[in-house]
Amino acid sequence: MPMRKIAFCAAAMIVAATNFADARPDTRTMTCAETQALIQSRHAVVLTTGANTYERYVRQFGNECDAPYVPMVDYVPTRDGQCMVYRCEEPAPMVPD
Repeated sequence: MPMRKIAFCAAAMIVAATNFADARPDTRTMTCAETQALIQSRHAVVLTTGANTYERYVRQFGNECDAPYVPMVDYVPTRDGQCMVYRCEEPAPMVPD
């Protein structure tokens, strides 16, 4: 394979990897209001929350969670502190008295 094609392929892979990394917004670079607005506008979105962590967050009222999961409160780090958001979790079973 000629060097020119190898260089082109390598450059294309770098651009693709860079664009893929930008596809997941980072809560640490947004304010709480921006984070909540993004979730509301997209209904569900995967967000980076740390150096090696990410999670899918959803609107409080919607059908983004598959049964038996429901939106449950969670907190993510944002530029202006901790921010309340929702993610799909299975509710704890009710224990009869």
